[in-house]
Amino acid sequence: MLSKMLVNDCIILDLKATTKNEVIDELVDVLYSSGKLNNKELFKKAILAREAQSSTGLEEGIAIPHGKSEAVKVPTVAFGLSKKGIDYESLDGEPSTLFFMIAAPANATDSHIETLSQLTSLLLDDDVREKLLKVTSKQEVLDILLNDNVKEEITETNLGNFDVLAVTACPTGIAHTYMAAEALNKKAKEMGIAIKVETNGSTGVKNQLTSQEIKNAKGIIIAADKNVDMGRFNGKHVEIVGVKEGIKQPAQLIQNAIDQKAPLFSSNETSTTKSSEKTGFYKHLMSGVSNMLPFVVGGGILIALSFIFGIKASDPAHATYNPIAKLLMDIGGGNAFFLMIPVLAGFIGMSIADRPGFAPAMVGGLIAANNGGGFLGGLIGGFLGGYVVVALKKLFKCIPEKLEGIKPVLLYPLFGILITGVIMYTAVISPVAFLNSGVTNFLKNLGSGNLILLGVILGGMMAVDMGGPVNKAAFTFGIAAIASNNFYPHAAVMAGGMTPPLGIALATTFFRNKFSKEEREAGLTCYIMGASFITEGAIPFAAADPIRVIPSCIVGSALAGGLAMAFRCQLPAPHGGLFVLPIITNPLMYLLAVVIGSLVTCLLVGITKKNNN
Repeated sequence: MLSKMLVNDCIILDLKATTKNEVIDELVDVLYSSGKLNNKELFKKAILAREAQSSTGLEEGIAIPHGKSEAVKVPTVAFGLSKKGIDYESLDGEPSTLFFMIAAPANATDSHIETLSQLTSLLLDDDVREKLLKVTSKQEVLDILLNDNVKEEITETNLGNFDVLAVTACPTGIAHTYMAAEALNKKAKEMGIAIKVETNGSTGVKNQLTSQEIKNAKGIIIAADKNVDMGRFNGKHVEIVGVKEGIKQPAQLIQNAIDQKAPLFSSNETSTTKSSEKTGFYKHLMSGVSNMLPFVVGGGILIALSFIFGIKASDPAHATYNPIAKLLMDIGGGNAFFLMIPVLAGFIGMSIADRPGFAPAMVGGLIAANNGGGFLGGLIGGFLGGYVVVALKKLFKCIPEKLEGIKPVLLYPLFGILITGVIMYTAVISPVAFLNSGVTNFLKNLGSGNLILLGVILGGMMAVDMGGPVNKAAFTFGIAAIASNNFYPHAAVMAGGMTPPLGIALATTFFRNKFSKEEREAGLTCYIMGASFITEGAIPFAAADPIRVIPSCIVGSALAGGLAMAFRCQLPAPHGGLFVLPIITNPLMYLLAVVIGSLVTCLLVGITKKNNN
């Protein structure tokens, strides 16, 4: 297989390049000119994207730029030699002389990846590198690399116990994953230590560690630049480093594992399963929230800017119509906010099931967004899509290895999207819609007999799911009341809707030690979104810590809504926040109601939330 991937046409014995970018350009050009690529610019983007994560310049003069892309027609390895050496931002800071550019198709098969892993492992041999530096012809390169030097598997497997276990993984799973595995295996053999290395490569997990092996091992090494399954190592001494440290410092890592110098991954031996599930759930949730945050922030500010031109300035049929306001509203509300829930769901699914989980989960989130599911529906769609793919991975294990490549491009997306969509439509959307209509009917029956109680309920509802069906039920009731010339309920609705983001913003300001740097920065934008009546600004914080944040927001919002009713405030406009303050009756008292509710939310969050570690 390697003889088909390393060919005479893609070998350069005297690179003209003098910089890292020139090396990449020169090797990409030779791949393209030899017919291995159908689009060299697209493939170059894949190479640069990998370099942006971390330089592929290793020690001992080796550099292995690599990428997976649809632009690759034929899996190929291009070789370039520079005896003078080129600064390629290598691990040891020394110039690189041997360059191997790996071009892998987007649907690379197991056999392709394993062949490439054997090549990268071979380069750790001192004799091989010295011979390559002295070549005078392309045929010599082929003779050195294709003389069956590599006959062993990437990892050695023993039937007995292992002193040390390791997991290696890099973002693309092509080169560094296997080089780290080979370095650890080679050094352990020299040290006389039994080791087993699991590789999380491009085509999945190979040489997977068993629960019995983990139980018997003295120490665990995680050399990875992406997420790996960590819950199984509960109670073990685990050293976590980047994949390059696995290549660069195998002896030190192995010795540390033997000496059990690394801290215990978890000391709670009696609740391994519970601890693992909690950690996993939170990790998946945070993955969705962190990727959703830019849509919330960017879209919310654009909507707020649109209100500057007038509350109805984005409506072409209104007298105050302004094309700039419409443009801002279309971008912020019609697009950025529309994508918020699907993106939340998609990245939750991706965290659960890796890339194959993204599409089904995102479709689940989109179904929720289009059918009244809102924030809670998006969460359900994200977890549903992710775990559906996890189940499919187990189901399709029986498929022959030769057909491995069709799983990520055909089987997972087809059946994942189908199953997730069917469950969302048949089992999720209807109950959410029923909940929505039930809450709305309850409010209608309650009427205006007790305005303060109604204000408390409407205000609290605005904070329950912050843009979801419960929130929308309260908002719809307020709009219906305006249509009936009853302007009291919507004043409570808007007060309750402004309170969560404003309360969170105040909490991030006055209780800074409770939040991460990213959360504190996002908290600043909550001032703008809260003032603009965009409740969704609080969603990332609620999703990250729902047990503490959501009840705190509900209490503050309920208080703000009840006070707005108690102060007899009326609001004839459907939206606007502080921008419509002049048209609210008793505007100063209304502002006081919002401030009191926000301060209560701030204090409750600050008191109940744990310090950020």
